[in-house]
Amino acid sequence: MSELIAYLPEVFELFGPVTLRKMFGGYGVYHDGLMFALVADDILYLKADAENVRYFDEQGLGQFEYHRDGKVAKLSYYQAPVEFMEEREQAAIWARRSYDAALRAQRKKRKSKTDTAKPWRDTL
Repeated sequence: MSELIAYLPEVFELFGPVTLRKMFGGYGVYHDGLMFALVADDILYLKADAENVRYFDEQGLGQFEYHRDGKVAKLSYYQAPVEFMEEREQAAIWARRSYDAALRAQRKKRKSKTDTAKPWRDTL
């Protein structure tokens, strides 16, 4: 376990408790069972969507990407700002934004599943 992984519960203490799970050579960072951040190559990335991506763009923070089948794949996670690790208040703000983005993505995913489900019909 890297120093970063061991340090993250402390970084997020003002936001709330987090759990870390190994995945694909990195770690998923979860709050209340929902992944809102990930760690890859000892870099912390936070969940982004249309509502919060501007905060990452304003600071020129890079998007998480990896190579798959000779192509570059990008995920909706962006590198956390450097000051994030030392300023707990800022860490809580950024974590809340990313957790909210994860909640929105989860609701959107659930809605799309119900939209594609076959309608129930009364057979009587």
